Amino acid sequence: MAPLDASGMTGDPAADPAAFVLAGADGTSSLHLMVEGITCGACVQRIERALARQPDVASARVNLSTRRLVLAWRGGREQAAALVGTVERLGFRAVPFEPTGLDAGDRREERELLRALAVAGFGAGNVMLVSVAVWAGHAQDMGEATRALLHWVSALIALPCICFAVLPFLRSAWRAVRSGRTNMDVPIAVGVTLASAASLFETVRGGPHVYFDSAATLLFFLLIGRFLDRRVRAKARSAAERLLALRAEAASVLRPDGSVARMPAAQVEVGMTVLVAAGERIPVDGTVVAGASEIDTSLINGETLPAPVAAGAAVHAGMLNLAAPIRLRVTAVGEGTLLAEIVRLMELAEQRRARYVAIADRLVRWYTPAVHALAAAAFLAWHLGGGLAWQQALMIAVAVLIVTCPCALGLAVPVVQVIASGRLLRSGVLLKSATAIERLAQVTMVVFDKTGTLTAGAPALRPGAWTRDDLAAAAAVATASRHPLARALCRAADDGASPGTAVVPVTGVQELPGRGLQHDTPAGPVRVGNRAFCGVALEDSATDPELWLARPGRPAVQFAFRDPVRADAAAAIARLRSRGLRVAILSGDRAPAVAAVAAELGIEDWRAACSPQQKCDRLAALGAEGERVMMVGDGLNDAPALAAAFVSASPASAADVSQTAADAVFQGARLAPVVELLDVAGRADGLVRQNFLLALGYNVLTVPLAMAGVVTPLIAAAAMSSSSILVTGNAFRLLRGGRP
Repeated sequence: MAPLDASGMTGDPAADPAAFVLAGADGTSSLHLMVEGITCGACVQRIERALARQPDVASARVNLSTRRLVLAWRGGREQAAALVGTVERLGFRAVPFEPTGLDAGDRREERELLRALAVAGFGAGNVMLVSVAVWAGHAQDMGEATRALLHWVSALIALPCICFAVLPFLRSAWRAVRSGRTNMDVPIAVGVTLASAASLFETVRGGPHVYFDSAATLLFFLLIGRFLDRRVRAKARSAAERLLALRAEAASVLRPDGSVARMPAAQVEVGMTVLVAAGERIPVDGTVVAGASEIDTSLINGETLPAPVAAGAAVHAGMLNLAAPIRLRVTAVGEGTLLAEIVRLMELAEQRRARYVAIADRLVRWYTPAVHALAAAAFLAWHLGGGLAWQQALMIAVAVLIVTCPCALGLAVPVVQVIASGRLLRSGVLLKSATAIERLAQVTMVVFDKTGTLTAGAPALRPGAWTRDDLAAAAAVATASRHPLARALCRAADDGASPGTAVVPVTGVQELPGRGLQHDTPAGPVRVGNRAFCGVALEDSATDPELWLARPGRPAVQFAFRDPVRADAAAAIARLRSRGLRVAILSGDRAPAVAAVAAELGIEDWRAACSPQQKCDRLAALGAEGERVMMVGDGLNDAPALAAAFVSASPASAADVSQTAADAVFQGARLAPVVELLDVAGRADGLVRQNFLLALGYNVLTVPLAMAGVVTPLIAAAAMSSSSILVTGNAFRLLRGGRP
């Protein structure tokens, strides 16, 4: 791999891509590329469509957040250069994928935008002071020499700032034009360049009007939006990367001679025996052949309670061994593990979401060519048909470009998003996606995970036949364990204890993984654990998690636990239904536990024991039925479903992977923020559409006047600024209650 430059790309742009091709056993070849210049879902669609048209290409998938292109084709590595050339002819730079350089590239772009923003702000602020003097002079018969001097001062201040600050837009516009397409940066670059050039020309010839202030101020406000958008994209890093962090990098392999070798997990082979110590993350998929322990299975079923495992039990890479050492017979490694499959689900879901193109991206497909055509038509009509000198005709064309500059159109979405984000933030909700508002407004169904989402995510002791003395005796033994049920037992004992009667832990407690705790006393062992360990007959009807206390000469005492639903869960679901939304549950927990919560909340549509794949399949089926599903979940196993849903939300207590995959994260122990999120999104979407109508209506009124030569560039700049103020003022209505 060639060395990385500051952008995070390989320093050698001419590196032969064939050297990085992976050959498949079925005769196909694949290549992972990092594509520079991707800014939106439209870019993703353009690349995928162009590659799909190439012969022998089997698949081409682009991940918007990581900018990774996964390309597969039927044939050998000699086709790699031609396929990479297809991407580069579109105006994007493609190099071998190197994820370690991604953050460096984002930081470099942020620094460039911040420098451009600072320079534009300096230029706009200072040239505006000079412009105020010029405007006052127009009203007070300023002399031509004084006016010319002030114009030259404006040029000396503004031109260097404009030349530097416009570079991000010029680069983006040039890439688009060179590849035969347009984007919102094309009219911005053309308008700013022509306005600056025309202003310089007017300054040289002593003309009455220049427009340096308009160009510099426009750049300043546009760069604010561009910088904030880049910061949001940098924070919304691919959740798949966070899932990959769960992989163990090394494994302890038992050799045939009985010795143990520590080797990279990638070098472990199926059939080997792997030792996993207590507290260690499992590096491979396998079957337990020796030992008994408890495993954190939240990656698969989202449950906070560890699952006991013994010989014959299947375990998967990424799970955490909690209690005791175990030996595994390896059944899958690397890309064959369940963790790798979940990562693939995540990336596939993110790719599908990347295809959702925002309203502004859809409008720009026709807006930009139309603006340029109108400006060109105005120039030709006045110069060739109207007999005006080319300088005068050019000023009319510049007025058309300025009056149609997509400032209001560009602000229509961002200003509403900023205000909506601020309102939601005050309600404890953080928006993480640029298109979340638009998608949230279209939701027709809300699907919840159970544990940690509808419920508190932590077991609580239920009332029962036990006494305070029973609870104190059990808690004295349970203090020796970190098991969630033992912790809940101790919390209940502490909460119910009278002042000065805190639980006193006993010493010499032995913990038996998968069974319970034992404290040997002169009268006999005191045990706290499961039914079998405490000598209680098994019952198939038991649904809630439980611990038993067994003491010599006394009957066993049951402590049953329940993960309580959130305090406002019923009220939140009622409000969702009042909006006409369907509500369902998708959970990895056992059917009896899910059924109990569904019955308590009045939810008829529920499914239990769902794997991450089954959750994604169910969401896909609902989507095929026409539902726009909002997924709300918190567990590691929910991350693929959160990414696959039409839109998603996650509580702040969720796993980092789930928070990264979600479009929104809400704080607190209540579900009310989910309803608030949908309410604000509905109002914000209405305001966005109103803003587009205002911006387009403004153009319908002003473009004919500009083309008729009635509007000078100065008046055009004032009108353009007024439209931006109107759009911004309309967006502030979101801060008030009621419908927009």
